[in-house]
Amino acid sequence: MLCAIYKGRRKPDTYLFVPVKDDFGAVPAAVLQSLGRLEHVMDLVLTPQRRLARAEAVAVMRHLLHQGCYIQLPPQDEELP
Repeated sequence: MLCAIYKGRRKPDTYLFVPVKDDFGAVPAAVLQSLGRLEHVMDLVLTPQRRLARAEAVAVMRHLLHQGCYIQLPPQDEELP
């Protein structure tokens, strides 16, 4: 499965995956608004065996098929002052 990955100018550590480049029709308006202007980072071929840094490829593929997008949030800080 091919997908396009974007990052938002307002939230640079948050990534938006969509199945078709420049097609944000399935992305909620509130998400697009919170991310700000989107910058295309790369296109990626997802397979169940593909290793991703912060998510299981199968979960990302499932979101793309059923919801039309996947949002990768930055890691949470485990230790707060």
